[in-house]
Amino acid sequence: MNETYALFLVIASAFTHSLWNLFTKKSIHKESFLWSIQTIACVVFMPFFVRDLLTVDLGIKQVALMIASFLFQGLYLILLTKAYRIGEMSQVYPMMRGSAALLIPIVSMILYHERLSMYGWIGLSLIVVGLFALSGIYTTRMDRKFMIIFVTALGVGLSITGYTLVDKSILGFLSPLGLLQISNISGLLFLGIPALRSGKLKPEWKLNWKTILVGSVLAPGSYLLFLVAMQLAPLSHISPIREFSIVIGSVLGILILKEKQGGTRVLFSFVITAGMITLSLWG
Repeated sequence: MNETYALFLVIASAFTHSLWNLFTKKSIHKESFLWSIQTIACVVFMPFFVRDLLTVDLGIKQVALMIASFLFQGLYLILLTKAYRIGEMSQVYPMMRGSAALLIPIVSMILYHERLSMYGWIGLSLIVVGLFALSGIYTTRMDRKFMIIFVTALGVGLSITGYTLVDKSILGFLSPLGLLQISNISGLLFLGIPALRSGKLKPEWKLNWKTILVGSVLAPGSYLLFLVAMQLAPLSHISPIREFSIVIGSVLGILILKEKQGGTRVLFSFVITAGMITLSLWG
């Protein structure tokens, strides 16, 4: 029953994650947009973080894990803004999430002694192949621009892998609401200087204040749903399911942002869906 609840939470997380990424892609200045979201969320979640700090006995290990999560989250946000400046959403999003979808289950099985069945590995393989196919990596000419996009997106994927695995351990002593504040503080500090120096903060709010406010709910809300699911089911099972956001993100990129290769990307979306069903039912 817990894994069923976790599945629904992860799918809801996927929907909300793809939406706030769409808002980020459409924004004028990515750093200003994300910094605004993180600032609002930082104010909202600070009481939960303070409550956790006052009630938890923190040792060197716990503090080290929190610092690691902080650094991974900061690197993630910096590379995410760069990825969306140089590439299309339906291209870079699958690369970012696809690399994380491959690495997280493998590393979590080593760290947390989780296991996948043969069908689970088949499902995971379908998801990863579909995600990278959506990115166009198999058909795009490997010029300098593509390599920059690929390396940046891979860096995002590695950052996602890092903070997801670390946060799994942090949930052992912090609540999901308290843990979210580490991400918010990271965004506030890492994106603060480029946002404030850009001169784009005021125009961003003037044009996109509605999506900033909605994004300030969706961005932390998306990860909060995943953190709760992480407490209910093995990370190696639920992490690839969250990549359903790629299917949604690709469709949004095609329909709303008018990005190309719609038919091919929809086809591989079905491959991803088949992998998700296989992993969730028989993994």
